[in-house]
Amino acid sequence: MPRVQVYLPDDLHEQLKRRGLPASELLQIALRAELERQDALDATADYLDELATEVGEPTDRQRTHADAIARRIRERGLGQAG
Repeated sequence: MPRVQVYLPDDLHEQLKRRGLPASELLQIALRAELERQDALDATADYLDELATEVGEPTDRQRTHADAIARRIRERGLGQAG
């Protein structure tokens, strides 16, 4: 397994040590999560490109409507979004 040197701000290092948390394990989890997030963003961009090719770009009116729906969903919060 390759080794990587990581620099942490003093305050973050102190909190990590104070709580006795395993830095290597936490960093691996965080990196995997970030890579998955970026993969999802890439897949979303690919899907949107395919969709635009299939049905065309949305009109300004459609974008405004979609933005309003997304804003209402965000304002309701995750607990109420069902």
